[in-house]
Amino acid sequence: MVVSEKTLKWVLCLYPPLLFQRIWIRKFHKEFRGVDVKIIKSLFNKNYNGSIFGGSIYAATDPFYAILFDQLLQRRGFKVRVWLKSASIQYLKPGRSHLYFTITISDEMLNEAITALNTVGKFVKAYPMEVTTATGELCATISNEVYIRNLHQGEEPRIAY
Repeated sequence: MVVSEKTLKWVLCLYPPLLFQRIWIRKFHKEFRGVDVKIIKSLFNKNYNGSIFGGSIYAATDPFYAILFDQLLQRRGFKVRVWLKSASIQYLKPGRSHLYFTITISDEMLNEAITALNTVGKFVKAYPMEVTTATGELCATISNEVYIRNLHQGEEPRIAY
């Protein structure tokens, strides 16, 4: 489904798995070329040691590459299924305050996916992410592997996020 940046921001901010983990979409960049996300430290996601629960950090990074690629490709006329195939995370420092990350889809990334979809019908690639504090202190690095494929004729397009 093609939606506006503002509509999707509010739908996701109120989506219970993100809302209760205190994951807040600050904004989607113009034409879904990126997203800015904040993980708010609160009673709902604080662990035994007083830092943000690692599962909240992991959950925050899960949907966004898939959402961005899905919206970008749909706007270019593709009927695709997009989801996160795998992910890995390295926790470097405890998140003792709010955490932030930004994802940006470059022209090269998008063109690489489009070329693969047009030639082999699917695209799989891992992309790195960094989660930081407001002062830029690195707390976690994540690698998200995105899987995209063209829908075959007769297959029902479902939202996979």
